[in-house]
Amino acid sequence: MLPRQDITEMFSTFVELENDRFNRWLVDMKLRRSMLRSLEDSPEVSKEEHFWALYWHQQWRSQTNQLARMHLLAYLQEAFYQVSRKKAVRLANSQYDIADYFQMANAEVETILKDFNPLKSCNLKAYSMMAVKNRLRDILRQRKEADPCSNWALLRKVSKKLLVEALGSGGLSATQTSQYRLAWTCFKQLYIQTRPGGTASLPQPTPELWQAIANLYNDSRHQLKMETPECTAKQIEEWLNQSVVYLRAYLFPRIRSLDTFRTNSDTNQSVDLPVPDSNSPITDIIAAEEWKERQTQISQMFGVLLSAFQALDIRTQEIIQLYYQNELTQQQIVQQLQLSQPTVSRKLVKGRESLLKALVGWSQELNISVNPNQIKDMSIALEEWLKNQLGNFDINP
Repeated sequence: MLPRQDITEMFSTFVELENDRFNRWLVDMKLRRSMLRSLEDSPEVSKEEHFWALYWHQQWRSQTNQLARMHLLAYLQEAFYQVSRKKAVRLANSQYDIADYFQMANAEVETILKDFNPLKSCNLKAYSMMAVKNRLRDILRQRKEADPCSNWALLRKVSKKLLVEALGSGGLSATQTSQYRLAWTCFKQLYIQTRPGGTASLPQPTPELWQAIANLYNDSRHQLKMETPECTAKQIEEWLNQSVVYLRAYLFPRIRSLDTFRTNSDTNQSVDLPVPDSNSPITDIIAAEEWKERQTQISQMFGVLLSAFQALDIRTQEIIQLYYQNELTQQQIVQQLQLSQPTVSRKLVKGRESLLKALVGWSQELNISVNPNQIKDMSIALEEWLKNQLGNFDINP
């Protein structure tokens, strides 16, 4: 993949795949014009990519610019492709290829942007690489567990939390969600597994069982916070069938063609561009001096972590590299290094604790208060550094 160097390109171009490999960068002219317009009166500091990642993230959160999401999706293309390529190599025997993983990653952009906190993470790209790895892992696990399930086995398998999330993503109102959830609770209470062996192909409830579920639902309606009419067995069956539809859509979201990520770049349609106010975009995020100070602190933090890493014994460094950079499991590390499982686990834990301790000590030197929340934030920053930054440095002491 040819990396993008120009700020405008970073926030206005998308990956085109051919034969499951990167082919070229495609320019979205709407995003390009939007980016050029925003750059016109910006100070020199705002030529940095991290600045614009934070700027468009703030615009996306405040919903003041309808193109902000697309700017961010364009920016994260390299991160999503790199993670997808590594996942395809690591799971070579999987039914999915790079294009599949890449499209899954693109579909998760809303979740990643929602969870990103610029005050707790090094930068959006580093956070996204870590977050999308975790999301792909969860998606694959969910698919492996739920793909072979019949509708009724899936309803028995899922948790209440997952069901409510799926119903919410389907656009149901609070009242409808409560009704569907109660119907599901009654179903789980009365639908008892009687088939020996696995639960993947549990059969459809009998008419008598549907009626029993409906009776239990009607007797339990007082649990709802609103007055609702009695339901028939047919209505309960329809609700649960619809719940399965929402669950499968939530677990396995339909992936749009990558072409839909691009707008009509060759048309002469009018474009709604952001109208800059009297202030530079930089005033919407942070003063220039504060921005430079933040970048300096991040550089210092990376230096502290690198020094602490180099102070670890060589074996611990090797194990951490294999685990975070090569993404090997502990068992794979055991086989490669001919060590015991407890030794690998202990060195991973102790090594990470040493790095976190160095980060806490550095923070205290800067008179930054250290409390449980601060330590949690530092732990997130450390995780990002280990996964996405460590490989950028020469680690030999």
